[in-house]
Amino acid sequence: MTGPRTRTPQEVFADHGTRLGTGDLDLISRNYTEDAVFLTPDGVLTGREGVKEGIGRLLSDLPDADWQLAPRFAGDVLFLRWTAAGSAHEVLDGVDTFVFRDGLISAQTVRYTLTERTK
Repeated sequence: MTGPRTRTPQEVFADHGTRLGTGDLDLISRNYTEDAVFLTPDGVLTGREGVKEGIGRLLSDLPDADWQLAPRFAGDVLFLRWTAAGSAHEVLDGVDTFVFRDGLISAQTVRYTLTERTK
C-alpha cells in the first residue's frame, strides 16, 4: 500500500505561479512548509509569516507585472532566472532558488534589482 501522492517540484512551482497571480498571501504561503526559510539580501524570514512578508514585498514592488521565467530543475531544487515589467518599475536580473520537500517549498532565496521602467 502506498501513501498519498506527493506533488513534484514542477507541480508545486506551477501551482505557486497560479497562487502568485491571485495576490492572496495566505493562499500563496500554503505552498510552503511551516518551517520554511525565505532568504533575501536584507535578511532571513522564517515560517509562513516570513514567506508572506517576503512575497508581499515582491508583489508590492511589481504590481500587475508581466513576468518572464526561465526555470531549471535538478531533483528537489529549482534555479529560476526571471524578469518582470510593471507600469512604473522593472527587474532585469531576478534570480531565485527553491528547495522542495514533501510536495511543498521548504526554502527560497530571492535576489533582484528594482529600477524605474524606461518607456
